[in-house]
This record gives sequence, C-alpha cells and structure tokens, in this order.
Amino acid sequence: MSARPGRAPGARSDGRQAAGHAPDEEGLPTPLSRAAGEFLNYLRVERGLSENTVKAYRRTLVRYLLYLEASGIDEPGDITRESVAGFAVELSAPRSGALSSRSLAQAFSSVRTFHKFMVTEGYREGDPSTVLLSPKMPVRLPRALSREQVDRLLDTPPGGDDRGVRDRLILELLYATGMRISELVGLDLGDVDLAERLVTCHGKGGKWRMVPFGREAAGVLDEYVTEVRPRLSKMRAPRALVLNMRGERLTRQGCWKIIKGRAREAGLEDVVTPHGLRHTFATHLLEGGANLLVVKELLGHSSIATTQIYTEVTREHLKKVYASTHPRA
Repeated sequence: MSARPGRAPGARSDGRQAAGHAPDEEGLPTPLSRAAGEFLNYLRVERGLSENTVKAYRRTLVRYLLYLEASGIDEPGDITRESVAGFAVELSAPRSGALSSRSLAQAFSSVRTFHKFMVTEGYREGDPSTVLLSPKMPVRLPRALSREQVDRLLDTPPGGDDRGVRDRLILELLYATGMRISELVGLDLGDVDLAERLVTCHGKGGKWRMVPFGREAAGVLDEYVTEVRPRLSKMRAPRALVLNMRGERLTRQGCWKIIKGRAREAGLEDVVTPHGLRHTFATHLLEGGANLLVVKELLGHSSIATTQIYTEVTREHLKKVYASTHPRA
C-alpha cells in the first residue's frame, strides 16, 4: 500500500526530518520518514510521552530507517517480515555494538509500536513486526540494606539540629512506610495522623493508600512538626510536610541529595539507592513473616506479581542463613 500523499504533520518546517532519515534523490522526504515524523508527533502530542521517551523512540527509528534505506526500502508497504528480522539481527550483532537485553527489548517495542501506528494510519496493510519477540529479561533482585546498615544510616543525622531532625525524619519515614521519594515530598501536614500513627500516601495514577508507621518515626515526626518545621516555615509552602532550609516544599531531587549525603556519612554510599529504603522495608517485612498481600497493599503495587520479586530476595536470605548455621550445610 502506498503512503498517503502530502506533507505529514511530523515534517519539520526547517527541512529536517523528525526521525533523522535522509531525503530522497529529489530532496524530498521519503514516505517512511514522513510516517516516522508523524509517529513521533503522535507520541509527543496524543500520547503525551515525555521528551526523553520520545528521544529514545527517535534513536531507534533513526537506526531502523537507515537500515531499511541501506536495503533499498523507502516505502512502508515494502517492509517485510524478513526486513524486520534482519534489523533484529543487526541490533544483536556484536560488530555493531550489541545491545543489552533490556535495551534490545525497548528497541523491539519501539519498532512494533511504529508499525502498529502505520497500519492504523493507513500507511500500509499488515504488521510485519510481529516477528519481533522480546528477549527474556534477567530478573533484577532489589538491593536491601541489612538491619545493621539501616541503624547506621538512621543514626547518622545529628539530634538537636533543625537540619538533622528534618533529615532523620526523611530516613525514618521512608524506612517505616516504604514510600517512594516522590510520595514523601508530596505529603501535606493533613496526610499524617500522629495519634493513630498513619500516613496517607498519594501514589501513581492518583491512587492513595494508608500506611502505619512505628514509634521511632512517630517520635521524630512529633519533634519535627512541633519544633523544627515552625522555624523552617516562611509560609511559602503552608501545607507541605517536608521543607527545605528555605522554607519551601522539598523536591524529589533535593530529597535524594539529602539521602545520598547521609549515606556517604554512614559509609553506605555504594549500597543506598533511590528506592533502597523502600526495597529494605519490603524485604524486612517478608523476612519477619509478613503476608505477601499485606506487603503489596503497603507498597501500593497494583499487581501481586510486582511484589513477588521480594520473595526471591527472602529466599536468598534463607539460603544464606541456612548455609551459615546448619552443621551439614
């Protein structure tokens, strides 16, 4: 099926093509590059993807269109299953800088999405990209801190100091509740119930959940709210719970910088990650005998499958305990 006539919405006014594909011999964009330009606009405008995500799609499309061009293909309807399979081999070949399994899966997904778009928009009939099967992804086990490491990290911020109390609150709440950093910095004063020791977390997709926290976190929270926060507040963020030293709501980047700094002081810089305390929260609960469904709800996971990765972590823990304690291990 031939491409639709006319300039596609993705064509750039400066003459360059959105997908980076070369023009044809007459200096005009090829049908494939027009489809790619329209596709990138669709991702940006209709699907609302971030610019970084669109750039990732664009990098794959540039490589894909250049491969097709080298094979003499510039019409969407001329792409065959063999063409797509050849591109997959090209991506996997060590001589061309073979991609990791994760990057390969992302590239295949980009090509499949592009072909679905071309079929939907009438650029061609049939989808040859169904030949692409994503490689099996290696399971990455979350890295959890030991109990001794957690104690060392939480004891790092000094007491009796506004910054130290604020930083201790951040670390205590993250470990006590398993919140994401973005959820923590988004908390308002009204989201915390000190009497009941409950916090309302506003998670992904507008979902919210209530999570309990323990005595240690409650003690630091009480000190922060009654003594420290009033000194920090300049009414620039009257509802925000966690403030920076200028009295504004703490940002996610600012929060991670604080965690990194305290981890460095504790000698744990290499083991503490942005989700490190969240992973540690889940792992320690399961090691202590918590039900997987309870941990799922506390973490705010939409699927139990996401939570099940932590069972692999606890199995590793059980093996280590067994190997170090059983006489005939």
